[in-house]
Amino acid sequence: MGRLKAAFIFVAPEAEPEKHRAIISTPVVELHVVGVKNYDEACKVAKKLVNDGIGAIELCGGFGHEGVAKIVEAVEGKVPVGVVRFDVHPGLEGKSGDEIFG
Repeated sequence: MGRLKAAFIFVAPEAEPEKHRAIISTPVVELHVVGVKNYDEACKVAKKLVNDGIGAIELCGGFGHEGVAKIVEAVEGKVPVGVVRFDVHPGLEGKSGDEIFG
């Protein structure tokens, strides 16, 4: 089994991707965690991550259906995109990211 280089992108008001990020390395996974403030910023970050060799992206539950679609389109099918899903997101006052960021 090879080493997976993956990313988790979370969306939160006032997040700055240059500042709100971390890399967690294990023997089999290198996970890049990046915060963004909206969907447009998430698309830019996702493209850069893919260009930097990320092999899979997972999106936080704050991404609604529209946000997920935008990321899938942005990465042009180059990597799989997974999603954490909440019926109501506890960090977004029970709303979908589409209502706030879309």
